Order: sequence, then C-alpha cells, then structure tokens
Amino acid sequence: MHHGRSGPEGPIFESPGLAVWAKNAFVLNCATAMRDDLITSRQNQRVKNAVKLRDRRAREKQRRTLIDGVRELGCAIDAGVPLLEAFVCEPLCNDDARQNVLRQLDATEAIVSYVTAEVFEKLAFGERAEGVVGVVSTPAPALSDLALPPKPIVAVLEGIEKPGNVGAVIRSADAAGVAAVIVADGGTDLFNPAAIRASLGTIFAMPVAAASSRDTLSWLGERGLPIFATQPDASLAYTEVDWTAGGAIVFGSETRGLSDAWRCDRVTPIGLPMRGVTDSLNVSATAAVLFYEALRQRG
Repeated sequence: MHHGRSGPEGPIFESPGLAVWAKNAFVLNCATAMRDDLITSRQNQRVKNAVKLRDRRAREKQRRTLIDGVRELGCAIDAGVPLLEAFVCEPLCNDDARQNVLRQLDATEAIVSYVTAEVFEKLAFGERAEGVVGVVSTPAPALSDLALPPKPIVAVLEGIEKPGNVGAVIRSADAAGVAAVIVADGGTDLFNPAAIRASLGTIFAMPVAAASSRDTLSWLGERGLPIFATQPDASLAYTEVDWTAGGAIVFGSETRGLSDAWRCDRVTPIGLPMRGVTDSLNVSATAAVLFYEALRQRG
C-alpha cells in the first residue's frame, strides 16, 4: 500500500512514481461517486481477498490468481479461462481497448465491481493503471493436456525463480512459434500474476504445462524428441543443431543451473558464444536467441 497525505485537490502521494495518481485520483473518485454500487473502501473484504492473491500461498489456498491489465484479461477471456471477478475503475477505461474488455466482461458470468481510484491503486500491479483487474480460477495444465505437432520445438524451464522471466520466455515462445512451454520443478508458480503480466497474456494462448523434471524427461522421451540443455561450458553451439528435426530446449535456473535429472546421455549440452566478461545471458534473452534460430532454420 502506498501512503500519502491530503491536499486541497485530493491525495498527494510521497512516491514520485505515483504522480499520476496524485494528479488524477481526486478527479477519478469524483467521476465515480454517483454509483450506488461503488466500492470506496480498501478494507472491503472482496478487495482484500483479491490483493492477497499477490502471495503464492494465498493463490494456492484460493485456487485463484490475479490478472492485471486490459490485454492480459482479454487473452484470458478469449482462451475461455473461467473469470470469477473483475474490479473496474470506470474513468480509467477511457480508450477503445479498455472499453472492448468491459464489453467482454459483460458476456462472462464474472461478478463485476466498480471501485474508486484509491481502491484500484491497491488492486493494481505497481503503478499500472489500466482500469481493470480480474480474478480467475487458476488453470492447472498437465503434460497430458499438450498435443504436439510433428517435429515440434518444446521449451522446458526448470526451477526458474523469477516469474517475470517465465512470462518473458512464454511471450518469446509464442512469437517464435514454439509448440509448448513446460515449467519443470518450478521455482515460481506458472500463473503468478507477474508471469501473466510479463507474458502480455500469451500464457493463456500458449500451450503450457507444469510437471516434475523427471516426468517431463520421460514424457519427452516417449515422444522421441531430441533434448538439448543450455550449458555455459558446452562445446556444441546452438547454431550447429538441426532444429528442423524438432527438439526440446531445457533452460535452468540462473543461480543453480540444471539439476542432475538433465545430466544424462539423452541430453545434449549446447551453448551460446560469449565474447565479453560475462559467461551467461538472462534466461529470457537466451531463450529468445534459440527460439529464433529454430524459427530461422524451419522457415
């Protein structure tokens, strides 16, 4: 929660990054003040329950997750994800994209609540103010749900701790035509709100699954896919792999690397050339490079 003090034109927030709220919160609250169903208190229980979904334990307990943003929420609705609730700050929904999502909400069975700018600030991610936040039942996709095309490219993320990296990899995978992304022994939950946001909602359109590393290794083996694991000291360059035959690319934690499950004869280490002082790239950058090399080879 952001704290501030009051001025003659409404709340004055101490954080410089919230200048937009300091400038507009008073006006926005006045613009919504006439609604009989307006939520004006940050202590409203439904608001508090939604805010708790920033915490993984609360997400697991409620079996729900939070979606920030217009594009992300639209992707979830388009994908048929069950939308349970939505919180709308009506004056912020002032462009065509936001109005379109409001129309999409009307076609769902979600409970739609209208809130003041001050309440919305508590619900929104950081300083993001797109005017709508949604609550959905957390999808639970399994390996058995994945249907692969012939000679697919599959990405495996093992133990990635930062949800932003998970979301960024999924976004790149979607853009480059990767067939599926599997989170193995996840360091973060697949549908963390930050992962959803970093994916720009593509997480709902992309075939994804969560599983253990050993189950993932067995599943890939059953499908006869060659498996490649990114390793800093690998002698085989990623450009030397024939990606037209398909394959799985395994990315490990930036702090711990890959577990022993992937250190076997069935897995071929591959690397990227490093010309500077660093010995590795951020996992999302590495993934984008490999995905687009595969796309280049496969036309």
